[in-house]
Amino acid sequence: MSTLAVVVTLVTIVLAALLALLMIPVLVWLERRVCGLIQDRLGPNRTNVFGFRFGGVVQSFADVIKLVFKEEYYPAHIGKGRWLFMLAPMITFAAALLAFMVIPFADDLVLSGERMKIQALPVEYGILWYLAIGSVGIIGMIFGGWMSHNKYSLLGALRAASQMISYELALGLGIISMILTYGTIDFNAMVQWQSGTVLGFLPAWGVLVQPLAAIITIVALFVETNRAPFSVAEGESEIVAGFFTEFTAMKFAMYFMGEYVAMNTASAVIITMFFGGYQLPWLSTEALTTHFSVVAWAIVVLLPPAVWLFIRWMRKNNTVRPTVSTDWGRHFETKVLTYVLIGMAVIIDLILIYISLLPEGATATTIAVTLLQIAIFVAKLMAFNIFFIIVRWTLPRFRYDQVQWLGWRYLLPLSLLNIFITAIVVVGVAS
Repeated sequence: MSTLAVVVTLVTIVLAALLALLMIPVLVWLERRVCGLIQDRLGPNRTNVFGFRFGGVVQSFADVIKLVFKEEYYPAHIGKGRWLFMLAPMITFAAALLAFMVIPFADDLVLSGERMKIQALPVEYGILWYLAIGSVGIIGMIFGGWMSHNKYSLLGALRAASQMISYELALGLGIISMILTYGTIDFNAMVQWQSGTVLGFLPAWGVLVQPLAAIITIVALFVETNRAPFSVAEGESEIVAGFFTEFTAMKFAMYFMGEYVAMNTASAVIITMFFGGYQLPWLSTEALTTHFSVVAWAIVVLLPPAVWLFIRWMRKNNTVRPTVSTDWGRHFETKVLTYVLIGMAVIIDLILIYISLLPEGATATTIAVTLLQIAIFVAKLMAFNIFFIIVRWTLPRFRYDQVQWLGWRYLLPLSLLNIFITAIVVVGVAS
């Protein structure tokens, strides 16, 4: 492996870690703000560092500090199994984090004749890795409920395990139908397949090619992440806090963060398999590279008005009542962020203008295409994370029997039917 490949691999690993870990405080903030919007209230917007609130994101970092310094409590009845009690949340968190590592953020980067994958674990069996490692997370929940020696915790762990068994079947069959369609188990190859068109004008995204498989997989992934309306493993009205009732401080935080990492990973899998991943509609990597100057000039034209609209929105909303005199100067924060946003927009536009004037096939153009695809991937990732959050605060929690009924009576038969039809169509097209 060359020095260039080592550098690209290290950068990709760091990027994956940042997308997985730094997304946690952002998702916690989004959860609270979207919840506040739906419930017609503000959400956290006061915690600041030297007057900078960044819309309330600082509150999430304050919560991290609080959890780090909270008292660690160990129930006296645990006894000799304390090490397993401590290990349980780490298993859940690590499984969700490792499952994210096989997601491609951009197409293969070709520099100096060397092809390098833009994914932390550059493997070609990404979907198998996700299914295998993602399923390990349930072990942490089972250990947590079992070692707590608490009947409510044990009940929550059993619910989580039964949920996983019920929906892993539908999830696996839904994914198999997509493997038959794409003819590969490589996530990156799946994204490349979706760069074409169907019916001559629609993007060949998995959600349009296999809408039933998309619905089955998305619902099953909601269950896998224990998100509402499938959060019966931690139903406060029935079993207190479920499998993590006895966990405090950072042990609780590991479960808490593991849920958001799992949600982030599920969103990444959904956009990779069904919504074109890092690709723009109708534009393959080759087409984007060839016509990058057109895309660059489109961004140059559209970026300034987009930044201007965002600054107007920020100035309108980053204000307080005139009677509030001690608010650490929101006007100063708005002013600084305005200058920062304008400066970033100018720098990006100048870089894009420079790259658009370079000859076709330049190294800078190849790197710019990769960076643009990473930005597209992050934008889609945030959109689906917001979708997860909106569903949680819109639908009520299902009863446990309703969860099982949906999995066994509806999703499993539909997934079997879908895979049967898919197999017939694939064989018919091949022949």
